[in-house]
Amino acid sequence: MNANDPKPKKTARTRRLGLFRLSMPEFLISLVLLLLVTPFLEDVAIGEVIESILLTLVLVMGVLAVGKNRRTLVLSMILVAPALVGKWLNHLWPNIFRAEFYIPTALLFLAFVLWRLIRFILLSPRVNLEVLCAGLSMYLLLGVSWSFAYVLVSRLNAAAFTLPAGNLMRGDTSLYFSFITLSTVGYGDIVPVSHVARMLAAAEAIVGTLFMAVFIARLVALYSTQDLAAEEGKNPPPPPIL
Repeated sequence: MNANDPKPKKTARTRRLGLFRLSMPEFLISLVLLLLVTPFLEDVAIGEVIESILLTLVLVMGVLAVGKNRRTLVLSMILVAPALVGKWLNHLWPNIFRAEFYIPTALLFLAFVLWRLIRFILLSPRVNLEVLCAGLSMYLLLGVSWSFAYVLVSRLNAAAFTLPAGNLMRGDTSLYFSFITLSTVGYGDIVPVSHVARMLAAAEAIVGTLFMAVFIARLVALYSTQDLAAEEGKNPPPPPIL
């Protein structure tokens, strides 16, 4: 092949971009780390700093997990930038840069990541570690996304939720309520009162139930197709690019 041919250069650039790509397991680990550590940060002097770092890690890992081509990588970086800047501005100057300004941008980016994950799961031709981790990451990300929405609603309307005395809808409290609602357990210690809060809680419960049904059905279908292809001696097509 001629050295002046632009195709080898394009391939080289693709390889260099590939060095910065992370797979689904790393993104899943960052989500699990956020959920495991956050409940213990309330009484820690630098708890807010650690929480901000963990959230930054999740957002950055989300970019690297779904940015597996140049277009998606650039788009995800554009979407995540306002959320990251707003989060740290809110951490440094909470009285000037309130959470109400960065939470909507964070929700927009998380919605984009969720869309890329569900697309990857539905288009994947076989069951592998990437698909399983993508499904688990999506379920956890649904809970994290709704926790942001609950914090936003409670900041816009202080009476949107009834909480135990001394508690505020923030941090671990919003994550707790979100995952209790997502899993349809519903202990009743936190109750949505306003119309928007009730709508969000009902929507999360419905989405959580439908996701488990669709995800399990998809895994069964992929596994059956994979077995059929193995019996016929055919190799399944490669997985899609996020």
